[in-house]
Amino acid sequence: MPKPARQYWLMKSEPDEFSIDDLERVGAEPWSGVRSYQARNFMWKQMRVGDGVFFYHSNADVPGIYGLATVASTPYPDPTQFDAKSDYFDAKSTREDPRWWLVDVGFERKLSRAISLDELRSHADALDDFVLLRRGTRLSVLPVTAAQWKHILTLEKQRP
Repeated sequence: MPKPARQYWLMKSEPDEFSIDDLERVGAEPWSGVRSYQARNFMWKQMRVGDGVFFYHSNADVPGIYGLATVASTPYPDPTQFDAKSDYFDAKSTREDPRWWLVDVGFERKLSRAISLDELRSHADALDDFVLLRRGTRLSVLPVTAAQWKHILTLEKQRP
């Protein structure tokens, strides 16, 4: 049976909560606290170990892609949903029927320079309907096509 093709993702984090520097320091981290069904479904049903991840800083002075990571685990229930002291507690979720799932994300490398949201917007035509650039997109986990992944990586070596 053929191995499924590597997929690509963009995962957003606020740098004052958890940054690419934090991921570099710890090596791998559970991507907990996602409370969007669509983003959850990406992690639960589509992500596979080894998939590529753009690490995106949102709510930053310069929002953009700051590093690369990989999906480092198979999906498992997000433990924060069961912790009544957590901001992500979900009283309707049970251990027998968890509502929220996550994957671990492993550090790969920081980019030599950030690729800002404005720069990504300036390449909208080449990025062919990149989900991040759609109006109203607020998801913290987004799919990235192989062509978009390759194009964005070429931007790292260009002057902004």
